[in-house]
Amino acid sequence: MLPLENHWVRLDPLSASHTDDLWEVVKDLDIYKYSPNDLSTKDQLAAYIAIAVANEAAGKDIPFAIFNKLSQKYVGSTRFGYIDLYNKTLHIGWTWLAKEVQGTGLNSALKHLMLSHAFEVMKMRKVIFRVDALNTRSRKAVEKLGATLEGILKEDVFVAQKRIRDTCCYALFSRDYFSK
Repeated sequence: MLPLENHWVRLDPLSASHTDDLWEVVKDLDIYKYSPNDLSTKDQLAAYIAIAVANEAAGKDIPFAIFNKLSQKYVGSTRFGYIDLYNKTLHIGWTWLAKEVQGTGLNSALKHLMLSHAFEVMKMRKVIFRVDALNTRSRKAVEKLGATLEGILKEDVFVAQKRIRDTCCYALFSRDYFSK
């Protein structure tokens, strides 16, 4: 897949070559607070990337390294996952961003880029977002995109300190995306 890009971000296909750049981002983040992915060491990040790349080869995911065109550096990662071509659905998630770009609008710009690709190029009918119920910042960001809460998966997955998170399931349909 070619990189996806707009005026602000370029989403490069994720590979092991991104490990060093992304370690500089993730080492200062607490990804595990809301996510089942513990990326607290460089080796864990490398394993995470290897799994994402293997899932891409299997047709399950399309992972990206997020390149900030303004600062000319990598600032995080995101992906399309659980791609279901028959039902024309996929998830957007696994997103983590450097602290310096949080709250700047970069996340919104990259999500609009991904939504555009999902609906216009991949011809998906539904995009799903899964967010920890306690992560109000991410929930608000997904709601700003126009996604609506479909339900909550109670005691869904383990995150840091063996907390079992409740997962909010949001969705955005192509008919709503194109009616904007």
